[in-house]
Amino acid sequence: MKKLIFIILPILVAPLLLQTTFTEILKLRTFDALVKKYDESGYFTILNITEDDLASEGGYPLPRARLAEIQMELLQKGALGVGWVLSFPQADRFGGDEAFAKTLCMSDAVLAMFEDGSGNFPKTSGTVIVGNNTGGIKTSGVLPNIQILSKCADEGIAVAPTEVDNLVRRIPLLLQTPDGYVSAFGTEVLKVLAGSKTYIIKTNDIGIEEITVQGLPPVTTDQYGRKWISWVQTKETDLQEMDVEGRYVFIGFTAAGIMPQIATPVGLLEPHKIQAALSESILIQDSPTVPDWHLAAELAFFTFFVSLSWLVLHYFGITLSLGMGVISMACVALGGYTFIQKGLLIDVSWTLVSQFITSSIAFYLRFREQYKLRQQIKKQFEHYLDPRQVQRLQKNPSLLKLGGEKKYCTFLFTDVRGFTSLSEKLEPEQVTYIMNKALTVQQQSVQSNGGMVDKYIGDAMMAIFNAPIDLEHHETKALNCAVEIQEKMKILNDELQAEGILPIQIGIGINSGYATIGNMGSQNRFDYTAIGDAVNVAARLESGTKDAGVDLLIGQTTENALEFDLVPLKPIKAKGKKEKLQVYTWE
Repeated sequence: MKKLIFIILPILVAPLLLQTTFTEILKLRTFDALVKKYDESGYFTILNITEDDLASEGGYPLPRARLAEIQMELLQKGALGVGWVLSFPQADRFGGDEAFAKTLCMSDAVLAMFEDGSGNFPKTSGTVIVGNNTGGIKTSGVLPNIQILSKCADEGIAVAPTEVDNLVRRIPLLLQTPDGYVSAFGTEVLKVLAGSKTYIIKTNDIGIEEITVQGLPPVTTDQYGRKWISWVQTKETDLQEMDVEGRYVFIGFTAAGIMPQIATPVGLLEPHKIQAALSESILIQDSPTVPDWHLAAELAFFTFFVSLSWLVLHYFGITLSLGMGVISMACVALGGYTFIQKGLLIDVSWTLVSQFITSSIAFYLRFREQYKLRQQIKKQFEHYLDPRQVQRLQKNPSLLKLGGEKKYCTFLFTDVRGFTSLSEKLEPEQVTYIMNKALTVQQQSVQSNGGMVDKYIGDAMMAIFNAPIDLEHHETKALNCAVEIQEKMKILNDELQAEGILPIQIGIGINSGYATIGNMGSQNRFDYTAIGDAVNVAARLESGTKDAGVDLLIGQTTENALEFDLVPLKPIKAKGKKEKLQVYTWE
């Protein structure tokens, strides 16, 4: 399980490195939801020519003479200038071009050019490049405005490239031509307002770093010269209201079927609204930007937190690790939110997804491991422990220290006297029946007193008290178990005699002391048991009951822990012991 993370990490990091469509869309949608909202600058107004306006004006297109009237009326109402996000590639059939051109020359006017892929490139803007001439998005060519109008106004390309999900989010401030650079419409508006003639392009090793309109602060861009658009609520008006005083006006049609509506994170917008948003975004000092080092930061976030999620679930308990995992994911989300709110578009969405995937895999593997351990515990102890004790071990496997530990316990051995002669007199089926009855009685008594049946050896049984889980007063519990076995054996013998079967006798030995307890055996086959001198003494006490003339012998260490007196007997000789053992019994 530890090494599996080295397989999972490369698989999960691949979509981030390759910037797949899914991860890119996830990232962009996250930015849409979390980027800071900004107020309008107060420098711009959007004038919409609506369906009602067209109805009152006699329909589309509006004569250029009427456009000249609109231009003059806007200037008279205090507009700083007018940006027509419309193109005029053909002459006006009504002959109004001269009048329109005259009004354009009277103000800071900007006309739009739209890309058509023709390879017809417009006149370039004045630019100063600081660094190598790298980066930039190339224009495919534009449909030019007629000369009489273009002489009286500045021009900009009304470009709105879409992302992988077909939404507009980033717009290049300048577009590259074979001869130089041409400004986007929204950029050209600011250049006109600033009274500038030149753009300063600063580049680095990977592309464009920032673009400056002389007279305005530098604008940080990505390597392609694109600016992230902040979709502010720019003031809007119409031909009837014309509330434009002290503002630059972006004019376009919102009447259905005239200008295309382009998908953005805030809905479908017409070109003039998109270009107004570009101008607004350029003026926002801390507006969002995707830094050149974003991928390195995202990889660092990914590697650290995904690995952390795996390690936490691997080394801590399931409940604790789940809590820590949630906290870890919350830290990632909070960190990403903080970066985005500060204008640094660092994506952590894929890190969060990968954390969830990694945590789910780790949780499943850990759960499976715990489940198998619980099943192993159940299989190993369900026939020997009280069901409540088995549940305790399953809930907390740490109570069972696998591999062996030294522990002070009480050991109880039983044996059926005369089993050999009994088996010779009866049919095998009867012997099995009697032994199953006798061992069941013993096993139930052990479990009811909190002990564990360690093993059956033919007609003998070994039980442990105080392992695998702790048991208070285990010496007393073992003695109670022995007394209970004796009482139940009397009842069993009555049942056997009623069936015409001779009664059987049980010898019991009890001793307490330290022993090594745990899984013993080979690598492929092992058993939970106890070994040690205290165990051997308990077995010797059981075998000594017949010579001592009693059914129960109790060792000195067990007697020392009891709060009541036992009946002392003569010391007995035990195999492997130099000195005789002091023993006791219960009556």
